[in-house]
Amino acid sequence: MNTTSRGARRSISIAMAGSGGSGVMTAGTLLLDAAAKAGLYGLMVRTSGPQIRGGEAAALIRLASEPTQSLDDGFDLLLAIDWQNIHRFADEIPMRADAMVVGDADEGEAPEVFLRNGARAEAVPLKKMSKAIAGSWTNMVALGVAGAIASIPLEALEAALSGTWKRGPAALDANLQALRAGFEKGAQIGALPALETPPANGRRWMLSGNEAAGFGALRGGVRFVAFFNDTATTEMLEWMSPALTKIGGTLVQAEDELASINMIIGSSYGGVPSLTATSGPGLALMTEAIGLAITAEVPVVVVDVMRGGPSTGIPAKSEQSDLSYAVNGLHGDAPRVVVAPTSIADCLATTQWAVHLAEKLQTAAIVLSDQFMGQSRAIIDEPANIGMVAERLVVEADAPDFKRYRNTESGISAMSIPGTPGVVYTADGLEHTEAGIPSSQSADHKLQLDKRERKLLKHDYGSAWADIEGDGDAAIITFGSVTGVVREALARAAERGVRARLIALRLLAPALPERLERALDGVKRVLVVEQNHSAQLLRYLRSVYDLPGRPSSFHRPGPLPLRPGELADAIVEWRNQ
Repeated sequence: MNTTSRGARRSISIAMAGSGGSGVMTAGTLLLDAAAKAGLYGLMVRTSGPQIRGGEAAALIRLASEPTQSLDDGFDLLLAIDWQNIHRFADEIPMRADAMVVGDADEGEAPEVFLRNGARAEAVPLKKMSKAIAGSWTNMVALGVAGAIASIPLEALEAALSGTWKRGPAALDANLQALRAGFEKGAQIGALPALETPPANGRRWMLSGNEAAGFGALRGGVRFVAFFNDTATTEMLEWMSPALTKIGGTLVQAEDELASINMIIGSSYGGVPSLTATSGPGLALMTEAIGLAITAEVPVVVVDVMRGGPSTGIPAKSEQSDLSYAVNGLHGDAPRVVVAPTSIADCLATTQWAVHLAEKLQTAAIVLSDQFMGQSRAIIDEPANIGMVAERLVVEADAPDFKRYRNTESGISAMSIPGTPGVVYTADGLEHTEAGIPSSQSADHKLQLDKRERKLLKHDYGSAWADIEGDGDAAIITFGSVTGVVREALARAAERGVRARLIALRLLAPALPERLERALDGVKRVLVVEQNHSAQLLRYLRSVYDLPGRPSSFHRPGPLPLRPGELADAIVEWRNQ
């Protein structure tokens, strides 16, 4: 998506900021909703300070004429309800030279850091305008101002507000008046060029990556969820709780991460496809129990919404720094499935796939999402249902010579549901014989290790293991939310005469050397792009794959997101070396 000149621009970027409780997230969400009603695509990334509650917050919005998966290089508009600590977002909200910075003069002047590139300041008495309309909120005035400047039709803004309003009609009327007053004021300031409205090609959804992952889990067959609430996974818990109830499922809020992982192991052992979600610290606590699920061959799905680490780290910011732990972190030889969605929309399909893999292969499947995808909202085309559901091999009652851990050619052996007559077995974390009897014999240990590994390696993962685009003798390998940035950066680099393949890995473990070798056929140079400090993906790829040439790396930690412009420059420089 080329955004090099205002006249040719197919996207605009808006930041709405304010202190905790000012309603900037509500205003940002409504602006995104209005853009959807106006026929546009868009993305909203939420950012805040390190506080659990209160403090500064901002909604970073990109509206576009085509699907967008990343923030742009700079912002066209910054609208602040107040300036309390908003300067802390200076690195996250770089302003273009021809941008506008709008604020309430009664709340002070705009920080110089937002104006030094040439952006012009505009004053709007947001709070006075709100006070003049009894029962209205300042953020609704701000929504009107932002909507007018962004060239969003007033009717779309009104529909967005009315469609989500849950208070009385008098309050709605007051805030519609505030919205209109703000819109009129914004129109006086001047609008950005209107984006071209793309043709309607079916239904569009607006949701977060966490909500998409929850939806994918339900589509895949999950009917029991245990959670210990975590900053990065909040939306998944809030969405799945009522949704599960409607289809006869159950959600339990556990007392901690240890309880949640053990609850889903118990539920799955009882025959119910089960899931939990957490972030890095919680995944670390779950390690022993995940090993139990792998040894006992009980299917479970664990969604890890990665955030800045280690420890509590930066709980409200994104980082791809749990990769090494997810693929290598368990004790013993514990083969597991690790998958990573490549976009907010893909959170749905990849989580659905993870449920299918966990159930089919009777193992633990870890879904590596991240805070950028999980807590950002996007306007997307309606995702297709990939059709993969929970398919668990279950033995019938009184089956002769039943051995739960029989050494089959595929590595998959039939499970029995507790209470089924004649097929009782013991499932625990001890190594065991084919019948499930605890054993410390080397032959039994080797047999079961081979079995647990074989079922993952012999499975046909199809084309879903990676997204592969483009051609040429150079390739960029990436994963997760960075995929969207890489895709846009490659498009920009192509306009400068530089081309490369994109290989976005969705299946991270088990490794598939033959598949990647085919994907890299004819490639002489590789660049690995990721968002962490230690180049974890590059290190992992080197350990399991034979990469051509001497692979290069573009990596840096969070919390700042990668930008398509900086990456396009890096790609051009890399190809010209």
